[in-house]
Amino acid sequence: MPVIVVDVMPKPELLDPAGKATLGAIGRLGRAGYRGVRIGKRFELSVDGPVTEAMLADARALAEELLANTVIEDVVAVYVGGAEDDLDEFTGVAAGETH
Repeated sequence: MPVIVVDVMPKPELLDPAGKATLGAIGRLGRAGYRGVRIGKRFELSVDGPVTEAMLADARALAEELLANTVIEDVVAVYVGGAEDDLDEFTGVAAGETH
């Protein structure tokens, strides 16, 4: 079953207390080299048939209207997920990602 994935992140200019706490925990675990952590949300929308460009556009509109609080969050990606939702380990970009 196809899945449309929507990634939402806090706006960059806003504080992210949970991210800051996580960054502190990373340091306490003895890990180095991490400068920041931002924590966002991922939504998975299961669909009945094949995902079309129109459906992706509608999912983005839905994300802007309902899934993200656009005062404090940005919709950063809407893409087809599911079995092929494997992140490239070097770039961190999902196959089929759109912005």
